[in-house]
Amino acid sequence: MTAPDSTAPDLDSAWDLHPQVSVRPEPFGALLYHFGTRKLSFLKDRALLAAVQSLTTAPSVRAAFESAGIGAADVPRYQSALGTLAASSMVIERKQ
Repeated sequence: MTAPDSTAPDLDSAWDLHPQVSVRPEPFGALLYHFGTRKLSFLKDRALLAAVQSLTTAPSVRAAFESAGIGAADVPRYQSALGTLAASSMVIERKQ
C-alpha cells in the first residue's frame, strides 16, 4: 500500500467544496471552475466526483470516500487526488 503524500487531507478531517467553485458533471467525470482564481480542473473519475460532491455532508474525508464507494485499497490514490484539489483551492478544510 502506498502512503499518501504529505499535502493530502487527513482522512478524519472534514472538508468542503470551496464556496466559489462550480461543479459541472460531464460524461467523463466533471469540470470544476473556481470563480475566484479562474482555475479549471477536470475530474476524470466518477468516484472522485461522487466523493467531492459528498464532502459537504460527510463528517470526514473517510466518510465521503465510503459514501462514494471507494474501497480501502484505493483510498491513498483518491486522498492524493483530493490533495491536488486542495492545493488549487478547489476544496478547503471545513472550520469546526
